[in-house]
Amino acid sequence: MAILFSTERLIVRKFTADDHTDLAEILTDPVVTYFEPYQTFTKEACVQEAINFSKSNEFFAVVFEEKVIGKIYFSDRKYGTFEIGYTFNRAYQGKGFASESVKAMLHYAFEKLGVRRVIAEIDTRNEKSANLARHIGMRLEATHIALFPSKEDESKYNDFYIYAILKDELI
Repeated sequence: MAILFSTERLIVRKFTADDHTDLAEILTDPVVTYFEPYQTFTKEACVQEAINFSKSNEFFAVVFEEKVIGKIYFSDRKYGTFEIGYTFNRAYQGKGFASESVKAMLHYAFEKLGVRRVIAEIDTRNEKSANLARHIGMRLEATHIALFPSKEDESKYNDFYIYAILKDELI
């Protein structure tokens, strides 16, 4: 189990195939996955997704007291820019776990990985995610109108905020 870093309460590490049960609590919840760019998973599909995540260098498990309570997506967008995304078990939302782990991920990326800039694409209707981005020091850079198709109606498109932070702004 490859640990990236830990915080006061959390461990952020690579996923393992055995994480599928905890992952299912996140990905099978339609409220949690509503703003995600994928459909809500079945429990069976989470078995394969945990395997996929365990082989990926873009998805990381957020662990509290040996339970995976969230995932962080961190993907290279070139030129020293990475995109960050986060999804947390609804039972653990509103307790500071997301901001603690995501802010620590930014520090890890800037200090250990040499990242220059981190962005987050956030559906404009997702107030919780936008609030988190602002809370951890990201600034709103842009609003993209009609960027991605709506899950409810693919003939309609949702607007997205682009939040960003530079290494110099956090460190």
